[in-house]
Amino acid sequence: MPEATTDTIKKASEYAKAAHAEINQKRKYTGDPYIVHPAAVAKLVSTVTDDKEMICAAWLHDVVEDTRRTLDDIKSEFGEAIAELVENLTDISKPEDGNRKLRKALDLEHTRLASPRAKTVKLADLIDNSKSITTYDPNFSRIYMKEKKRLLKVLKEGDATLYGIAQKIVDDYYAA
Repeated sequence: MPEATTDTIKKASEYAKAAHAEINQKRKYTGDPYIVHPAAVAKLVSTVTDDKEMICAAWLHDVVEDTRRTLDDIKSEFGEAIAELVENLTDISKPEDGNRKLRKALDLEHTRLASPRAKTVKLADLIDNSKSITTYDPNFSRIYMKEKKRLLKVLKEGDATLYGIAQKIVDDYYAA
């Protein structure tokens, strides 16, 4: 597939919207349509790069994890490069892999091996998710923010601006 274009970004946003809507996925704490999260992640990514493949991957980052769509579907629709980014962003753990701590360790190792481009998208994802979780679920946020503190250690190759924002979110959480 040729290099991603502005049309490809539009296609990725529509694809993500349809995939999440098919299963009527909503944001956990607000009940908003789920697509508000990938939209926020894509917007954050677009503030630090004009890399259209990364912006597409930001729109698509939860599609494989959360919907009926597969990596093969992504590859068929968007090509190898975008599918590879989405694969880097998709948690690999399954419930049968053990408790949350074990699953998150598997996912952390997967992210450690991801490309710097994927790590930039992951930083934007962390930033957007952290805002809602710390606002709406203070009990779970203690576990979540501990995981994000560990995750930041493997995201240093991502965009420096987003890394700084993510680090500040984590630091501020622990300073409070």
